[in-house]
Amino acid sequence: MEFETVIGLEVHAQLKTKSKIFCSCSTEFGAPPNTHCCPVCLGMPGSLPVLNRKVVESAVKLGLATRSTLNRDNRFARKNYFYPDLPKGYQISQFELPICEHGELDIVVGEEAKTIGITRIHMEEDAGKLVHDEHENASYVDLNRTGTPLLEIVSEPDMRSPEEAVAYLKKLHAIVRYLDICDGNMQEGSFRCDANISLRPRGQKEFGTRTELKNMNSFRNVQLALEFEERRQRDLLLDGGEVIQETRLWNPDAGRTETMRGKEEAHDYRYFPDPDLVPVQLSEELIADLQAGLPELPDARRTRLMQDYGLGEYDADLLCASRELADFFEAANSVCQQPKKLANFIGTELLREVGAENMAACPIQPEALGKLISMVEKGAISGKIAKTVFAEMLEKGGDPEAIVQQKGLSQMSNEDELTALVREIIAASPEQAQQFREGKEKVLGFFVGQLMKKTRGKANPQLANELFRKELA
Repeated sequence: MEFETVIGLEVHAQLKTKSKIFCSCSTEFGAPPNTHCCPVCLGMPGSLPVLNRKVVESAVKLGLATRSTLNRDNRFARKNYFYPDLPKGYQISQFELPICEHGELDIVVGEEAKTIGITRIHMEEDAGKLVHDEHENASYVDLNRTGTPLLEIVSEPDMRSPEEAVAYLKKLHAIVRYLDICDGNMQEGSFRCDANISLRPRGQKEFGTRTELKNMNSFRNVQLALEFEERRQRDLLLDGGEVIQETRLWNPDAGRTETMRGKEEAHDYRYFPDPDLVPVQLSEELIADLQAGLPELPDARRTRLMQDYGLGEYDADLLCASRELADFFEAANSVCQQPKKLANFIGTELLREVGAENMAACPIQPEALGKLISMVEKGAISGKIAKTVFAEMLEKGGDPEAIVQQKGLSQMSNEDELTALVREIIAASPEQAQQFREGKEKVLGFFVGQLMKKTRGKANPQLANELFRKELA
């Protein structure tokens, strides 16, 4: 029997606000346990929540960026469940009236473009964190994260493969970073994904029984977990078994999913409107102001980079992976005006050392890299020397021209000086010289390599090729 995979994602994006969603406690990551807490986020009797306006604005921005319907009147609800890291015994979230609904997001997998529906985007508070001691039979609760603002983005079950799920997740990740509402750090948990996956016989309309996957803290782990679960469910169904609706954890060390608990349904949480918070009303003026302030989003920027700079799809996709990287490229190109060569250098050299998500911490200024590319184009240094200078810039920063001058790395372009070296190399390699004269063009690379070795990579490669051809004629 042939099966079709059905996947839907629930993503939690932690917002970049200085304070929590309903109180003034700090959201700073890494503080000592239980130091960013107050009666409001701890749910003390008599304390009342006050909504953080920045959270509402972030939700509206994401709604606009995903072509969602904005509910002008929306409200908070209490999601009731008991867990040690939930001090109030309920989580303030949104249920029947979320702030955004019916959005969509475009992805491309291979050559196929597809639109994934977004069921809803809603505001809610985060829970605390349980710390399990490996050496003692004890667990500890850190409530610093309690009350940190989140947006939960729930997709439609429109994805049909792990590859589509990862493409959707990467696109959403890029959008929240372009909007500057979430730092997207999956390792620290500020961008988290739960996946619902089921299988059904191909052609069947009804969905199969789904499982929910948790504990996936990277794009790679999301794909691996979905691929494993896809295989597990297929094998189970082919053997005549039944898939159990449950929540499963991804174990990256074992490379498998494992049962965590039975899956809850909405009625298990006994949602009801939060009596301490008034409904949120969005004004047309607020929506218009936020719409006007939206940045250029990844798809639009990708199209513009291809049109304005003549870049191919691969380079444009690579550069638009993060807003910081695309900004870096455009600032560097304003100096060198060599978009294709700059994009290639960024893709092969810069991103090998500095990931696209870490560009804010890059020690090299974009103008400095643009100047380095210009120096190669003008013949001031060779491509090989450029890599040496780049390594120095990466370690200490600085101006490429100053580094070249300090280290004596200027390109040798004096014809008389290079001709003497060319003749010396030819005289020392009569066998290779004869091979070239017999038509073996590839031998020219040997000669140029010998010259580069003698000049420590400083010889002008174009001039070197011309001189060897002239002397070997």
